Amino acid sequence: MTTADETNTTPQQDASRARRTGPPAGGGLLVPMLLVPALLFGIPWWTLVVGGQSWPVPVVVALSLLAVVAFAGLQLLMTFGHGRRHLDAAARIGDTTLGVAWVLFTWSVLGQVVEPALALAGVPDPLRSRIVAAAVLVVVLGLVVHGMVEALRLPRVRSRDVVLDRLGPGLDGLRVVVLADTHFGPLDRARWSAKVAGVVAGLRPDLLLHAGDLADGDVADRERQVRPVADLQAPLGRYSIVGNHEHFSGAAQWVEHMRGLGWQPLVNAHGIVERDGDRLVVAGIDDPTGIGRDLSGGPDLRAALAGTDPALPVLLLAHQPSQVRDAIAAGVDLQISGHTHGGQVWPFHLLVRLDQKQVSGLRRHGDRTQLYVSRGTGFWGPPLRIFAPSEITVLTLRAPH
Repeated sequence: MTTADETNTTPQQDASRARRTGPPAGGGLLVPMLLVPALLFGIPWWTLVVGGQSWPVPVVVALSLLAVVAFAGLQLLMTFGHGRRHLDAAARIGDTTLGVAWVLFTWSVLGQVVEPALALAGVPDPLRSRIVAAAVLVVVLGLVVHGMVEALRLPRVRSRDVVLDRLGPGLDGLRVVVLADTHFGPLDRARWSAKVAGVVAGLRPDLLLHAGDLADGDVADRERQVRPVADLQAPLGRYSIVGNHEHFSGAAQWVEHMRGLGWQPLVNAHGIVERDGDRLVVAGIDDPTGIGRDLSGGPDLRAALAGTDPALPVLLLAHQPSQVRDAIAAGVDLQISGHTHGGQVWPFHLLVRLDQKQVSGLRRHGDRTQLYVSRGTGFWGPPLRIFAPSEITVLTLRAPH
């Protein structure tokens, strides 16, 4: 039965209802949900076990069973770890398994590319396939160890000067410290958070920003990890936005929590920074994931800038780099984003680039707008960072001379 409200909906309302209710029943997502993990484990299984190596039968059986258990186990671990139950132990094991599987898959594919070259060089099987298998295992082991060290270490401080054409001389030299994608989650990183806070405090920020994806989970579960960085001070203000991940656990609770800690969450809103008679608009917009959820209904840059003096320079916090399209249209001077993690685990940045054209660093878009994309301060999911180091960002704003 259809109600009058259901028959007179806008396209935006229809899209919102679709997001809330999910895809129609019938298993339309079943094939890709099974095919992707099958490839993730199947190609390494071929490269290491049955692709011409001629291992003894007991070895083949044991390794094949291990691949099947990993394939099935990953589905269960991710469901229990990141589904409604939010079991942190399952999430930790599942995330690590996923990360190792991705690295193994990547280098198994590269191994399959190398093997024909060995064949052309006259190296016969099973020696050829065993050489490839051994090389893949050695590289993967080294990269996984390196990636874990990189993920859990203190982020490097990355500094850039950014010239804003409309910045007044009173704000020249303003030190803006940016955190992004801390993703406090299933792996308890309270000690790491305290060390990050120590580094940030030593940078003596004038303005402190968090560009979204603060935490994964409820405030009650993650508050202890968040508190060290949330207690940081900056004389000209502390501003934050929500990313897509806050919406997965209820963004409103995180907005209220940060506000209670003295931060100014910017949900389609702005603040004004002033020094020596010159002013800067600091605006923030919601993430597109917020459409149809509990906070604002999605990003609204017009509302964020409402009532501002159009002559003032604008610094915009927008979690996703792709939101720069609206920033260009609005004449924003500098957009600061996160979301991409710089790819986090090579070569995932190639897939990220399909959705976000800029993965990291500073780039000009149009005549006025510049976009800085942080690689993120923490990590999400697999405790790995391979060829995409984390960062604490110091942007020193410069007036034109």
